[in-house]
Amino acid sequence: MTDLYPPGRHETLRTIPWDVDAARAAIETIVADSFDAVNARGMWPVHPKDGETGSPSRADLYMGAAGVIWALDHLAREGAVAAGPSLCDHLAPMRERAHAYLVATGRQPRSYLIADAGLLLAELRLAPSPALADTLAEVIAANNEDPTLELMWGSPGTMLAALAMHRMTGEARWGDLFRAGAAALERAFLFQPEISAQIWTQDLYGAQRQHFGLVHGFAGVAFVLIQGRDLLPSADWARWSPRLAQTLAASATRGEAGITWTAGIGPARPGRIAPVQLCHGAPGMIVGLAALDQPVDELLLGGGELTWAAGPLLKGAGVCHGTAGNGYAFLKLFARTGDQLWLDRARAFAMHAIGQSGADFADTGQRRYTLWTGDLGLAAFLWDCLEGKAAFPTLHF
Repeated sequence: MTDLYPPGRHETLRTIPWDVDAARAAIETIVADSFDAVNARGMWPVHPKDGETGSPSRADLYMGAAGVIWALDHLAREGAVAAGPSLCDHLAPMRERAHAYLVATGRQPRSYLIADAGLLLAELRLAPSPALADTLAEVIAANNEDPTLELMWGSPGTMLAALAMHRMTGEARWGDLFRAGAAALERAFLFQPEISAQIWTQDLYGAQRQHFGLVHGFAGVAFVLIQGRDLLPSADWARWSPRLAQTLAASATRGEAGITWTAGIGPARPGRIAPVQLCHGAPGMIVGLAALDQPVDELLLGGGELTWAAGPLLKGAGVCHGTAGNGYAFLKLFARTGDQLWLDRARAFAMHAIGQSGADFADTGQRRYTLWTGDLGLAAFLWDCLEGKAAFPTLHF
């Protein structure tokens, strides 16, 4: 059963019955610890596992303080916990520091998960401001032709910010920005003979490659278009929908354990099987395309079976490359099919992830204060398991 996933990245699922009280207690503990650990600048201690790979600015949505602030606000709005003290005043100086750092190091400061767009949106959610909204609109417009073409740095991420603002305000300009981004994406959606389908090429970290995954590739771009399809003309969506399905099918890899997707087109690194996690692999493809209005169920369910067979990730409880992220694939399949099996599997991963988080805290003496890789993402996942939905903060609006 290891033909499609590397067993050394996974561990055996602990058989722990679903426990509503334990899930609620874990959420409350994570939130309480987060408020206790924040410093006077609105920042949190860096976890040992994030010390070398974490975002240097420590302010962003992905692994920084803005993501923690967003998650705490999200959980309070959802009714998962009581509202805590406002941390909104910290967001503007964070944005200024992050912007300056990225400019000084030669990186563009517009992106959604790492820089200006995400930090501006986080602030606007907590304290609406016409001036900040105008600045965000300028950032999104400037990013629509960015060559990265993925969720973290590129136009798909900043299109999510436009979608969020349209949901929040109903203002026409946000729909216009989203459609402009979609038009640029269509121009860049090119046929690749290696898979006999269209795909985007990411100009990322000094290299060009066609990635498949959610954070850096096809699935993330498709996710944004699917989430905002109501903002697109019906004729445009009629072109997009079957082509996205075609690429999903053409890039799939089948085996004894189910269906997965490699990291991207081109030779894999020697001796490495594609990972099974949200950022690359079957879970991210499911999360990215589970709401597609095409008959792709066989592909998505095959990916779900592979994710279940592989088991929880050794990397920890988080979302991007951890057990909670793979659990979100099951929540998406539950939303698509209504089959209780997938909710039960998500909850099984949730109970395992609670144990992983607790063990990590015992080993290091601190929480992992990040949204996409740490305990705040786990808390959001636990809440969605309680509610039977898939609405991860910073992705769903």
